[in-house]
Amino acid sequence: MNILFVCTGNTCRSPMAEVILKHKQMNNVEARSAGIYAMPNAEMSAHAQQILAEANMTHQHLATQLSETEMDWADLILTMTTAHRDTVIANFPYAEGKVFTLKEYTSIGSLENVVDPYGGNKAIYEETFTELNKLVDNLVKKLEKN
Repeated sequence: MNILFVCTGNTCRSPMAEVILKHKQMNNVEARSAGIYAMPNAEMSAHAQQILAEANMTHQHLATQLSETEMDWADLILTMTTAHRDTVIANFPYAEGKVFTLKEYTSIGSLENVVDPYGGNKAIYEETFTELNKLVDNLVKKLEKN
């Protein structure tokens, strides 16, 4: 299964979710991330890099702009917010059946958003990492059941 995580700039939330899922080392599961408004080849935010390093999660990441290539690659597209989900569906209506917010897909229909740490201090990034780790654990459990 190919899973694509989507956020705004592909420098904070979606790459952290990608790295967390890759770190779970699930058989037959690939993860990538992209941003709706990404600046291609931008680096992951410094706080996101630091948090992942402290969790011993190695990563190589440069931002990717969401495009038809990623949409076609993905079997499942998980966004960080309902606005991201709605934007993805508006731009790629053929993919509607495989686009969900991360919380919607893993938390039984929850419409809450993953908090955006962009521009915040390290503590906010730590909170986002903790939240994403929990959500990815829920995702792994759901995938293992299927």
